[in-house]
Amino acid sequence: MAIIGASGGIGSALADLAEARGAEVLRVSRPGIDLDRPESLEEAAAAAGDGLSHVIVAAGLLHRDGHGPERGWHELDHDWMVETFRVNSVLPALAARAFLPRLRRGERAVFAALSARVGSIADNRLGGWHSYRASKAALNQLVRTLAVELARRNPQAIIAALHPGPVDTGMSKPFQRNVPAGQLFTPAVAAGHLWRVIDGLDRSDSGGFFAWDGAPIPW
Repeated sequence: MAIIGASGGIGSALADLAEARGAEVLRVSRPGIDLDRPESLEEAAAAAGDGLSHVIVAAGLLHRDGHGPERGWHELDHDWMVETFRVNSVLPALAARAFLPRLRRGERAVFAALSARVGSIADNRLGGWHSYRASKAALNQLVRTLAVELARRNPQAIIAALHPGPVDTGMSKPFQRNVPAGQLFTPAVAAGHLWRVIDGLDRSDSGGFFAWDGAPIPW
């Protein structure tokens, strides 16, 4: 099993819980993964080897160095938008290129990428957060597209996009005031939710987008 973005709050909790369940986990994160060196993902996949039961991409970018979600189009910034897409869309795509061929064959295997409900076009009623929304929508489309190819190449494998819900991490810290009381998950609780969803996925779910409670999210 490999978890990409394993140094983050959710990624680390996912890896901890997997190891507690007896799995051998390759934890992949910066500086080992460097988008300026796309081959670093191929190197990580080679280190993981073949026959992987699970690959989870838990890396993501919402804010950094004074940049964050846009409140309106007047805040759109070229460099920030490109960086958001690099982390939230390009990194999972390159991870898929590197790791999907490493999934085991002839039995169930899962590739999951952490998306976000705000990446749903159908569910967008508030506007704002342009770069983050668009980068997660792009990720969702990638997952859907990769599922078509994966079904031909490895019919027992599953790929899905997952929304972890509101989680108490450094990534969400500046935006937690709007989360209703009692609905902010610890990373450990979020990891438990996500593993239950992953464990419940079957072939008919491949290419889908699911919330932390297993409910499908509209595109």
